[in-house]
Amino acid sequence: MLIKPSTVLRNEYNSISTLCKEKREPVFLTKNGEGDLVLMSIETYKYREEMLDLREKLLFAEANRLSGAKTYTTAEVGDRLRGLIDGNL
Repeated sequence: MLIKPSTVLRNEYNSISTLCKEKREPVFLTKNGEGDLVLMSIETYKYREEMLDLREKLLFAEANRLSGAKTYTTAEVGDRLRGLIDGNL
């Protein structure tokens, strides 16, 4: 966990920006010794958002499966994909 005082953002923006991009993790900024903000690169933010979206979809699919929704074997999925590719469906 990277923790920096908020003054470093004002005084050393370029180095903090570089740190966020190199470490690919958030930097926690403090103000008066207390947690204040979290700073991260756009790439890290996008990655985290994609992972959260994927997790939400997986949880939804698992909830559906547990509630009795129809599931498919890998063979059934493979057959369907081959049919779509070959234009048979």
